[in-house]
Amino acid sequence: MTPRHLLSPVALAAAGVMTLAAAGCASTPPPTVQMTVAKASVEAANAAGAQAYAPSEMRLANDKLASARQAFADQNHDVALRFSEQAHADAQLAIAKTQATKARAAAESARLDARAQREDLERKAARTVSGGTQ
Repeated sequence: MTPRHLLSPVALAAAGVMTLAAAGCASTPPPTVQMTVAKASVEAANAAGAQAYAPSEMRLANDKLASARQAFADQNHDVALRFSEQAHADAQLAIAKTQATKARAAAESARLDARAQREDLERKAARTVSGGTQ
């Protein structure tokens, strides 16, 4: 038979406290990799010119990176992890918006260049047909 003292409420409470204490020691490890990735993403977005093309996303990314750094310094690793992942996502969105805007501008520029060349060729062809060559 099981000894009576192992089933007492005090013994159960003590076991619960020890379980909680053990769970507290097994908290989230420092998110150093995620912090590095978030920082690199924000730097890449800045290098891509996202401040000009996606300023609100960059503001969010920078704010969340700052929050992640503060949480990391406070050893609140769960919060640091969450903010670093969000900063990375915001920076990636800023990069994508920047690239899309630049691609649209390049496409419009190419369209205008093609139109100008076509018009120039049409003028030259019209002069050739009318008898004047240049």
